[in-house]
Amino acid sequence: MRLLVLGGTRFLGRHVATAALERGHDVATFTRGMSGESPEGARALHGDRDDPDALPTALSGWSPELVVDTSCQTRAAARNAAGALGGAGLRGYAFVSSLNAYRHWPPGPVGPEDDEPTWTTDEDEYGPIKAEAERVLGTALGDRFLTARAGLLIGPHDPIYRLGWWLDRIARGGRVVVPDALDQQIHAVEARDLAAWLVEMAGQGRSGAVNAIGPRGMTTFGGLLELCREVTGSDAEWVPVPEEDLLAAGVQEWVHLPLWLQRDVARTAWDVDDTRARRLGLPTRPSRETVADTWAWMQTSDRPPLPANRLAPGLPPELEATLLSSR
Repeated sequence: MRLLVLGGTRFLGRHVATAALERGHDVATFTRGMSGESPEGARALHGDRDDPDALPTALSGWSPELVVDTSCQTRAAARNAAGALGGAGLRGYAFVSSLNAYRHWPPGPVGPEDDEPTWTTDEDEYGPIKAEAERVLGTALGDRFLTARAGLLIGPHDPIYRLGWWLDRIARGGRVVVPDALDQQIHAVEARDLAAWLVEMAGQGRSGAVNAIGPRGMTTFGGLLELCREVTGSDAEWVPVPEEDLLAAGVQEWVHLPLWLQRDVARTAWDVDDTRARRLGLPTRPSRETVADTWAWMQTSDRPPLPANRLAPGLPPELEATLLSSR
């Protein structure tokens, strides 16, 4: 089938296009053409989704039957996609939304998808934009529309550098500041697993909302760090620091120590109902494979620049030195 990938081709979009090509689809990607490249075998279409004429012009002479939308960062992008792709010829549209579409996440918890309220405000923020995109696209596409409310994404080609920062820091070895919360649950989803599943869901014409996260009990924060130490062959020594000391020193959760959440948030943030994701077959490869493949990619590829709207993750060396000096 003819499958259109909307969004970038650096991370998730790259894996979606690759998965679609491997399944024999005729694949096109539609991006601004500012970063990343389409995999060999996919046709590269370019344009700005905020321009209502861009997508119809790019698709002239090539009509998709399936769509996987990995981006949609603005309300205009959602309206324009709905207008251009809501016709009768489309068989399935899989959209990557976010748990941030839920009005009370974080900290959650999040129950079954149909029981939880999403944002209905017009704030120009990530969660409300995703929630409105779901409504706009869902109205246009009806039972051909599936929205995957994704949580933490990890894997090779990740430009956000959260798992990547831990791999680099642990590879350097020595005493490493870690939060005294290594038993915190982590429910990540591997980008390659999500990508292949999205292609399948679009092809099957699945509909509705799905909490696209890893299964309960898949790993802990400490377990993920242990895998980083194992795959890098590091001699790193953990130096656990209590939450109160981290906060007093100015350490920011999720930013300075990627993937770490303060205990009051972590208590419920990872408590997300995944029943429908498991029933629909969202796969989960072993965490060790993800960590090892991410590390291997980091050794052989140029690191993509961090997106302009993201803070650089990781603990500044001078702050880590201060925390280590008293322990």
